[in-house]
Amino acid sequence: MQTEETSSPHLKKTLGPWMLWGLGVGYVISGMYFGWNLGLPVGGTYGMALATIVITIMYFTFTFSYSELACAIPKAGGAFDYANVALGKDLGFIVGMAQNIEFIFAPPAIAFAIGAYFHIFFPSISIIAIAIVAYLIFTGLNIYGVKAAASFELLITILAVGELLLFAGVTLPHFQMVKFTADPLPKGWTGAFAAIPFAIWFFLGIECVANVAEEAVNPQRNILIGFGSAILTLIALCALTFMGAVGVDGWKSVVFVSGTETTSDSPLPMALSLLVGNSHLLYHLLITVGLFGLIASFHGIILAAGRSTYEFSKVGYAPIFLGKINSKFSTPANALIVNMLLGIVALLTGRTGDIITIACFGALTLYIISMVSLFVLRKKQPELTRPFKVPLYPIFPALALIIAVVSFVAMSIYNQQLSIIYIGMMVLAFICFKVFYCKDAEALEKV
Repeated sequence: MQTEETSSPHLKKTLGPWMLWGLGVGYVISGMYFGWNLGLPVGGTYGMALATIVITIMYFTFTFSYSELACAIPKAGGAFDYANVALGKDLGFIVGMAQNIEFIFAPPAIAFAIGAYFHIFFPSISIIAIAIVAYLIFTGLNIYGVKAAASFELLITILAVGELLLFAGVTLPHFQMVKFTADPLPKGWTGAFAAIPFAIWFFLGIECVANVAEEAVNPQRNILIGFGSAILTLIALCALTFMGAVGVDGWKSVVFVSGTETTSDSPLPMALSLLVGNSHLLYHLLITVGLFGLIASFHGIILAAGRSTYEFSKVGYAPIFLGKINSKFSTPANALIVNMLLGIVALLTGRTGDIITIACFGALTLYIISMVSLFVLRKKQPELTRPFKVPLYPIFPALALIIAVVSFVAMSIYNQQLSIIYIGMMVLAFICFKVFYCKDAEALEKV
């Protein structure tokens, strides 16, 4: 009997534009609730705003460009399947490893935020403890076989979007330009480069939708509507959230815990408490509904990470045991458990900003190689069936590629130690691939 995982190339086409919108927004929406505020100490209001505008352009152009690849090569592996076809197995491995790093390092950062939000209600329980429990619960549910249906994801995404609109409705009437522009460039304009990974965090993860491209009904129409409406929704929410949170009492009030130099993973409750206090119904509603947004992204990316690691092993790029399906639960339990353990190790460092930055290094590597793959496939395989074609080719993919390259270089300059760690992980993984798994990958290609 085939499981969903083993039969993924033959999944039924059931996803319409609303479901694609829900998945696209749901994967990403946690980035509106936390993480982005950690870019303010280096970028200030102006630097963070500039970084966000540039990164928004990158994601807008990348989303439509990536949709072409997802529809032309609708496989669950996503980026490394595209690179395999266009650039060969070596670059396929590199982009696949980058995708794994992005998907494995993003959940612990979200787990921090879940812990921070719960900690408001239960201050006696440490944030790390709550985050680890969240990891255990959702990994356990995925191993058992409980997956969030697209309709459920759509429901909680709508709730999370509604809460962000409510937050904007409460805070924007109290927007003060003098507060918004206070200390706008603490590190000068160069701080905008240092703020890049936190601007990326606003949108990180939307590429996860590529894993369900093969399930889209009428992809030429629905991918355009679903992906397009998702990125436009996220852009609007990004602008409203940023202006609403910072405009209440300046950027420092949504970064540092009052009276300390400790950074916070719950900027929206901090901003709202300045207006309504921490006992008001709106305050508790924000925390409660905000958790739905965090959980939607957390659960969704854990699913995507498990699928990515499983597919990565199944094509011979990683240890065979990671590509095994659990005989009792029919889920990729080994991949899920290993991803959880790696995530908890990252979680225990207590460095949300560093975890976000490493996830962003992986994401940018994926974006760069994917855009190169698109150009190569257009030249090498013009006859390839493309149910959806990126508009304004080659402008859109070129813009996405250029901004991604510049962002990667800037992040490397301003995060030298983390860039060395990231590159070290990639080099070590590539050496292991060439020494231990390359022959397996070649054998599987001939099957």
